[in-house]
Amino acid sequence: MLWNKARRSENINDTRKGKDARTLTGKNLGAGLAAVVLSGAALHSTFNALPSQDSVEDQVSQLIAPNDDPQLRFIESILGDTEDTWKQLFAKSDRHYPAPTLTLFSDGVASGCGFSAASSGPFYCPENQQLYLDPAFFEQMAQRYSVVGDFAQSFVIAHEVGHHVQLELGLSAAFETALSARLPVTGDAGLKVRAELQADCLAGVWAHHAQQRLAWLEPGDIDGALNAAATFGDDYLQRAQNQTVRPETFSHGTSQQRSAWFSAGFDSGRIDACATFNAAQL
Repeated sequence: MLWNKARRSENINDTRKGKDARTLTGKNLGAGLAAVVLSGAALHSTFNALPSQDSVEDQVSQLIAPNDDPQLRFIESILGDTEDTWKQLFAKSDRHYPAPTLTLFSDGVASGCGFSAASSGPFYCPENQQLYLDPAFFEQMAQRYSVVGDFAQSFVIAHEVGHHVQLELGLSAAFETALSARLPVTGDAGLKVRAELQADCLAGVWAHHAQQRLAWLEPGDIDGALNAAATFGDDYLQRAQNQTVRPETFSHGTSQQRSAWFSAGFDSGRIDACATFNAAQL
């Protein structure tokens, strides 16, 4: 993946140990939703976390300045292109795309949705409309599941951005309403699964348009993203932990569903192809 072709975002807040926090040029965003409480915890929509294990240490030397950090440059580039892509797509319907801030952290982070440990995985917090990522998650992907490649990592970031797009466009209103009413949302074909699959599809929409503009994908990149989507399927992760597959506990969808909905977005490049809440068959 030729990610250096992309514009680098300035909406990064790097709070990792040994890193100087970057000054944000983007406007700080206020709460985007009324407080949503589920089981006593504030809602924060996460990328499906890997089974818990000891945190993987940041492999990048803490002596490297942020601007010389290749991993930081990569994340800035992917986030920057999501900004450029969604800005153009929003403009087609005369809408403004408010770019979210991405906070990089290590070990744990206090977000607008409460404290989260690194083991919870990357997540989007609708309360302050910000994304959170511990880059060590990418190392876990590679070391534990052989999910490697820049585009596989890009898919993770684009999925969380997809949750922001959902919020801005009101695409997941049914899910948010159910959460507010404390109604059940988990389980296969449940509202949470539909929301997560829609974020996968929106990540595909981004990838479609980014490729049209930048022609930055290389052989194997799409397979890498599909592999990442499949690896984080609920059924796959339950089997990986030697558990019985329990569809009633699903929160993100099966491996097949996640791959299929990413492909639906990538193949069409259309937001309306991501109508997971209306789909009779996921």
